[in-house]
Amino acid sequence: MIRVVAVDLDGTLLRSDGTVSARTSAALRRADRAGARVVICTARPPREVHEIAGTAGITGVAVCSNGAITYDLASGEITIVGPLPLEVAEQVAAVLAPALDGVGFAVETGHRALIAPGFDHVSSRSIVRVPVASLAALWAEAESCVKLLAWSAAPVTDALMARLQALVPGVTVTYSGGRGMLEISAASVSKADTLARLCEGWGVDAAQVIAFGDMPNDVPVLRWAGIGVAVANAHPQALAGADRVTAGNDEDGVALVLEELFPADGGVVPAR
Repeated sequence: MIRVVAVDLDGTLLRSDGTVSARTSAALRRADRAGARVVICTARPPREVHEIAGTAGITGVAVCSNGAITYDLASGEITIVGPLPLEVAEQVAAVLAPALDGVGFAVETGHRALIAPGFDHVSSRSIVRVPVASLAALWAEAESCVKLLAWSAAPVTDALMARLQALVPGVTVTYSGGRGMLEISAASVSKADTLARLCEGWGVDAAQVIAFGDMPNDVPVLRWAGIGVAVANAHPQALAGADRVTAGNDEDGVALVLEELFPADGGVVPAR
């Protein structure tokens, strides 16, 4: 039986305009009524997740910042489970700077984002951004780090990702769709690892989990879950790593699968 529904946000649950459709919200509520936990698994920080979860009617726990944080949606408690030491982030930035033309850096602390000059990424939602005067000030003013963000005008390609990961093997370099945006986390941190620890605490096996995603940072959780589902608009790596493919994010792909697993009559389809 499916006991946990793990769902990515951007490009998966959210439509291209950043909203959650009424059909998808209803499907999530149907899963909840059937006794399944709905767990958001996203690269976004907690402050952005709270608004989206409320709109979609999702409660419980969210896995944020690519697995570095767990966030209690009811209490607002933020728990950093996978910090990236600031000295490591600084070392990584020093290696990446000459490899990416015009790169700018930011540090996500879990509570705010510190933005150094040259970091020109624009989020689709309002976030707590604190500009700092220089790259040196970025390391001096950050109270913690859960993720180093790097932005450049260069397109993010699989070849670029492989080259950069080889330059900094002690961390995980990934991306989740933001144009020109790279995300660097501690090597042991992923959505899958954090979700697996949560499920262990709940007494849930991987076979009882269905996961939805669309980007390379979703691949580990798609492979770990008993059923990994990629939306039709997903990156080729996500499509290859999934057990099945559903319709795209603008065609209620997540809802289509949940309606199949959690019928309107209250029955539950066993996981295969």
